[in-house]
Amino acid sequence: MSSIPIKSQADIEGMRLAGRLGSEVLDYITPFVKAGVTTGELDRLCHEYMVNVQGTIPAPLNYCPPGYTPYPKAICTSVNDVICHGIPGDKVLKSGDSVNLDITVIKDGYHGDNSRMFLIGEPSIQARRLSEVTYECMWLGIAKVKPGARLGDIGFAIQQHAEKHGYTVVREFCGHGIGKGFHEEPQILHYGRPGTGDVMEPGMIFTIEPMINAGRREIREMNDGWTIKTKDRSLSAQWEHTVLVTETGYEVLTLSAGSPPPPAFILAAQTATA
Repeated sequence: MSSIPIKSQADIEGMRLAGRLGSEVLDYITPFVKAGVTTGELDRLCHEYMVNVQGTIPAPLNYCPPGYTPYPKAICTSVNDVICHGIPGDKVLKSGDSVNLDITVIKDGYHGDNSRMFLIGEPSIQARRLSEVTYECMWLGIAKVKPGARLGDIGFAIQQHAEKHGYTVVREFCGHGIGKGFHEEPQILHYGRPGTGDVMEPGMIFTIEPMINAGRREIREMNDGWTIKTKDRSLSAQWEHTVLVTETGYEVLTLSAGSPPPPAFILAAQTATA
């Protein structure tokens, strides 16, 4: 028996709302993500928007898994060689930087979790390409979601695409089930073999959030106990959506008016099956 929670229709409605609101925070903050702003200011703006405008709770704030100190901010801001869990602070964004903003809101008890990459000013060709390929990786993983398929199919599609472009997949962090809990079963690895892992069933909800490095896949943890960087100081990129397994395929729950469109090859596949 799988221990993966199957969501009720009421749960799914709650997750749709939370997912859209999580995405709308990213829509709201987009015009502020530019050279000269500090990551702390982005955190402040997002926090105020969540609490005062949306009536949501920032899930990361004071989040404290076993063995960790409480996370001190409302969002994660991971710049350049930071893979994930970068803590907002005094860092000033400058032209050429790339930054991932990871946003999770809680609405009526449900979690909406997503992240986007932002390229500041004039990014390098490498930074732009890494972000594009990582975005494609996420969507290739999403496209594997359907009842009867296996979780390993998602990781394989991501790993194959990343490595084809000379990039590496971070192994220590993965996607996760989500609902009233921030992190639930199953774990969604971003590498693996097709036809392995748990079978997907309608009503499962989980994140797909590949972390892709331009250099080697090894990581190092900073002294703050949260920030994770590439060991070789190469660039890293991440994109994230929360996805529902439907009766016929998938539904992305973290979409809003400002969400970047899926890659052309995903849209073409959707048109072909429609």
